[in-house]
Amino acid sequence: MPEDKKAPKGPHTIILEDRRNLSITGVTDIDSFDEETVIVYTDTGELVVHGSGLHINKIDVDTGELTLEGEVTGMTYNDNQPYRGGLFARMFR
Repeated sequence: MPEDKKAPKGPHTIILEDRRNLSITGVTDIDSFDEETVIVYTDTGELVVHGSGLHINKIDVDTGELTLEGEVTGMTYNDNQPYRGGLFARMFR
């Protein structure tokens, strides 16, 4: 009997170039985003990106890749937050 297994999306990495271009892999969903905050779910927990003028350039849910630009002022992992279902989960109900 075949088992349904979630295919791994690859390692979770963060690459920040000159505090202006951010690439994240291992993204499983996006909770919310605006010009000052982007909240994403990764394979290792919820990640909150803070900054100004933030703009998502690319999101690929199949590969788990996200790129954004703007002035990044900080990033925080919130491990104690319950998963509520992100933007894509709410869009495709």
